[in-house]
Amino acid sequence: MRNTWKPLRINSKRHLAVLVALSFLFLSFHTALAQDTAWPEVKTEAKPGSRWWWMGSAVDKENLTYNLEEYAKAGIGAVEITPIYGVQGLDDREITYLSPQWMDMLKHTETEAARLGMQIDMNNGTGWPFGGPDVSIEDAASKLIISEYQLTGGKKQTLEIAVQDEKQKPYARLNRLMAFSQKGQCLDLTSMVAGGSLTWKAPKGEWRLIAAFCGKTLQKVKRAAPGGEGYVMNHLSASAVENYLGKFDKAFSGSNTSYPHTFFNDSYEVYQADWTEDFFEQFATRRGYKLEEHLPQFLSEERTETTARIISDYRETMGELLLENFTRQWTDWAHTHGAITRNQAHGSPGNLIDLYATVDIPESEGFGLSNFNIKGLRKDSLTRPNDSDMSMLKYASSGAHLAGKPYTSTETFTWLTEHFRTSLSQCKPDADLMFVSGVNHIYFHGTTYSPRKEAWPGWKFYASIDMSPTNSIWRDAPAFFSYITRCQSFLQMGQPDNDFLVYLPVYDMWQEQKGRLLMFDIHGMAKRAPRFIEAVHRISNAGYDMDYISDNFIRNATCADGKIVTTGGTTYNALVVPGAKLMPDDVLAKLFQLADEGATIVFLEQYPEDVPGYANLDARRTAFKKIIEEAKTKETTRKGRVIFGTDYAATLAQTGIKAETMRTDQGLSMIRRINKDGHHYFISALKAEDTEAWVPLAVEAKSAMIYNPMNGETGKARLRQNNGRTEVYLQLASGESLILKTFASADVKVADWKYLKPVGKGDIELRNWYFFFLDSEPQITHKFDLDKLGSWTDLNFPEAKTAMGTGYYRAYFDINPKDWAAVKGWTLDLGDVRESARVKINGNEVATLWAVPFRCVIDSKDLRPGENMIEVEVTNLPANRIAEMDRQEIPWRKFKEINLVDRNYQKTGYGHWTPVESGLLGPVVLRVMSLEL
Repeated sequence: MRNTWKPLRINSKRHLAVLVALSFLFLSFHTALAQDTAWPEVKTEAKPGSRWWWMGSAVDKENLTYNLEEYAKAGIGAVEITPIYGVQGLDDREITYLSPQWMDMLKHTETEAARLGMQIDMNNGTGWPFGGPDVSIEDAASKLIISEYQLTGGKKQTLEIAVQDEKQKPYARLNRLMAFSQKGQCLDLTSMVAGGSLTWKAPKGEWRLIAAFCGKTLQKVKRAAPGGEGYVMNHLSASAVENYLGKFDKAFSGSNTSYPHTFFNDSYEVYQADWTEDFFEQFATRRGYKLEEHLPQFLSEERTETTARIISDYRETMGELLLENFTRQWTDWAHTHGAITRNQAHGSPGNLIDLYATVDIPESEGFGLSNFNIKGLRKDSLTRPNDSDMSMLKYASSGAHLAGKPYTSTETFTWLTEHFRTSLSQCKPDADLMFVSGVNHIYFHGTTYSPRKEAWPGWKFYASIDMSPTNSIWRDAPAFFSYITRCQSFLQMGQPDNDFLVYLPVYDMWQEQKGRLLMFDIHGMAKRAPRFIEAVHRISNAGYDMDYISDNFIRNATCADGKIVTTGGTTYNALVVPGAKLMPDDVLAKLFQLADEGATIVFLEQYPEDVPGYANLDARRTAFKKIIEEAKTKETTRKGRVIFGTDYAATLAQTGIKAETMRTDQGLSMIRRINKDGHHYFISALKAEDTEAWVPLAVEAKSAMIYNPMNGETGKARLRQNNGRTEVYLQLASGESLILKTFASADVKVADWKYLKPVGKGDIELRNWYFFFLDSEPQITHKFDLDKLGSWTDLNFPEAKTAMGTGYYRAYFDINPKDWAAVKGWTLDLGDVRESARVKINGNEVATLWAVPFRCVIDSKDLRPGENMIEVEVTNLPANRIAEMDRQEIPWRKFKEINLVDRNYQKTGYGHWTPVESGLLGPVVLRVMSLEL
C-alpha cells in the first residue's frame, strides 16, 4: 500500500487554535492517566503484626509451622517472639532460651516465615525488662542508697560507713563520703574510708556526713521464660549493656541461624533504677559541677529552687545515660547484624522524643478501651479506660517524623476488656485512634503459640486481646486485618504533613515534678505534664495537627523557604512554644535565628522566662536576657515572624496556615500526609454523630478520590471551590472511616463515588428467620424458626446460653419488579450484631461485617425481581463458653506464675458472668437508596 500520509498544513489561526486545544486535551488526559488512583502496593509492613508469646518456649516445629500458617492465612505480616513463663506439667518440653535447641526452633521459624511472606521479630530477652542469668550483680540495675552520720568535731573518731539495709550490704559500693559543716564547708572523705570504716578528726563544729552508695534494685525479669530468669540489667551502664548483648552474639555465631528482621524492647519498667556506678563522674562532665558537693540540697525534702534545679540536672543526666548507653548502643549493635530496632520508650526517665527518635521503629502503646460514644457500639461493663490518648501516642510518631523514620508502631489492644469479651468492633475505634495519632505499623498484643491439638481455649497470656486461632473472633478477623492493611498501605505512603512543631517543655517537668526519679509512663502522664497535654488538645481543637520537638532537634533544625526542616528532612510551617517557662539559652537563641532566616515561631500564653539547671546560673540568665533584648530589635527586619498570643485558635490563625475545619466543625478525627500527586487523609468519625456535609480542606485540589478501607471500594469524590477553599462532600456514619486522596493538578478520570441517601420509603424489614448453629461448642443440632430476632442466649434451649460459635440465619424477601427496575441503590442494615457477620444474598457473598455500623451497599446484580434469599452467619464471643467452663470447674487455667488475672491484676473467675448477648439481634432492613448527583 502506498503511503498517503501528508503533513498537516496550518492555514489559519483557527487551525492553530484547534491544534493547541487538541494538544492540551491529550496532555490533560495523559496526565490524568499518569496519576496513581489505585490502592498502594501492599508491603509486608502494611499488614498487622503481633507479639507472639512462647510459653516456656515449649515449641516444636510441627506446631510452629501450624501457627505461622494460620497467621499468614488470616493476614498477619509479622510476629515478634517473646518467650515467657510456661505451662504447668510441661517442664520436660521447655527449651532453654538461646540454647542450641532454641536457636534451631528460631531457625525453623525464620525459614517458615520466609516461605509464608512474613517477618520475624524477636525480643532481646524473655519477659521484660532485659535481663537474665548472664547479668552479674555488677551489671544489674542500680539505685542510690544514702547513709547519714552526725559528728561533733575536735576529736578523732571511727565510724562504720555502711548501708543499713541488710539485703544491700553484700552489693552496695561506696561512691562518695562527703562531710558538710554548719558553716558551709564541704569535704570529700571518700579516700579516707578503708575496710568500711572512717577514722577522722573533724574540725571543730557540727558535721553532717553523707555516704552515697551504689546499691542494687535486685529486680528480676518479669514473666521470664526458662533460661531468662535473673537480674534486670543496668540500662545506664555502657559496659553492662555491651556485656548483655554479647550473649546474643555468642548464640547466633554458634548456630546457623540468621538474625531476625527486628529486635524489640518493651516499655521501660526498670523500677527504682536511679543510679549507676559512675554517675557522679558523668554528672560532673555533663553538667559542669559536682553533684556530691550539693548532696544536702539534692536530698532535701524541702523543694527550694536550688533543690529543684539540681534535681532537674540529675534527671537530664539520667536521660542522656539511658539514650547513649542503652538505646543508641542497642540500635547500633542491631545494625551491625543487619537488623533494626523497635522500642517502647515510654516509662523511661528521659526525654521521650529523643529516645523514640534514636531507634528505627518507635512504638507507643494503647492500654485500655477508649470511649467515643459511637452509635450502636456495644459497651462492656468489664473494661478499663485507655491511658493513651492522642497526646500520649504522639510521642512515638513525633520521634519517627522528626528523624525521618518511615514507621511508627504501637502495642495495640492491651486490656480493652476482660479476657474473652473483646469484639472486633470494639477494636476498630482504638485502631483508628492510633492511625490519626501517626501510627502506621500496628502490632497486636497479642497472640500465644498454642499446639494444634491442645484442648480449648489453648495456651493464653494474661494481658491480651488474644488475637489467635483459638478465639472465636478469629473466624472473621481476616476482614479486620484487611482493613488495617488497607489503612496502613496509605499511612506508610508519602511523608508526614503535620502543620506545626510543638515544643516539649521537658525542663518544666523535670523541675516541677516532686521526688527524684521521674519516669514518663503512660499511666502517669496526666500528672507529669498536665499543661502540655491541655495545650496539645487546644491546638488540635483549633483544627491543626502537630509533632512534638525536643531541644536537641531544635538545635539541629534549619529553615528553607520559610519552613522549618528537621534532621530527618520533614518540613513544618511553624514552631509553637505553648506556655514553656524554662528553656536553655542556646535553644531560645536558635528559635530567634530560625525566625531571622524566615521561619514562623509562635509563643502561646507566655515567653520562656528563665533557663533550667543550676550550673553557671547567673551567666546563663544574663545570656538569656540578652537574647530576648536582641530579638526585640529585629522585630521589623527579620525575614520570618515571631507571634505571641493567649488565644490558641486566634494566634495560630495568624500564621496563615489553614486549619482543617473538619476537626472543628464536623468533629472528625484525621491525619494528613503528602505524596507525589497531592495529599491523602485518613478520616474517622470517632464521635456519636453521623456526618454528611461539604467539608473544606486545608489543601488545594483539582480532584479527589475516596477509598473505603473496609471493603476496598474506590471512586471519584465530589469536589467544589467555595470561599477560596477546596471542599469535598463526605458521608460518614458514626464509627466509620475513609481515606481521601487529593490530586493537586490532575482531574482524574475514574468512576464516581456513589453517594447514597435513604429514600425513606419502600424499605424491607426482614422477618421469619430460619436459624441453626453452623458450628458451636457445645454442639447444638436443634433448628429454630424465629418470628423475631434476638440474642440466641434467650432461646428456650439451655445449651444456647453457653454456646460459642457461629449461627446460621436464613430469610426470604420479595422485591416488586417495578421497584427492582426503578431503585438506584440498596443498603443492607443488620442492626445489632453480636459480634461479626458474613452475608450472602442469593448465594453470592456480599460482605463480612465486623464493626458498627453493620451495614453494606448491595449491588443490584445480587438482587432480582421477585423472591430473594439472604443468609447471615454470625459469630459470637467466647465469653459464655469460658464462663460455663469455670462454673463446671474445668481446669483450663494451667499456666505458671501469674496465670490468668482480671484487668486490675487480681485473681478472678468467670463463672459469675451473666450470658453475653450473641447472634443477630437486628432489626435487619433492606433500605431503598437514591443516588445523589
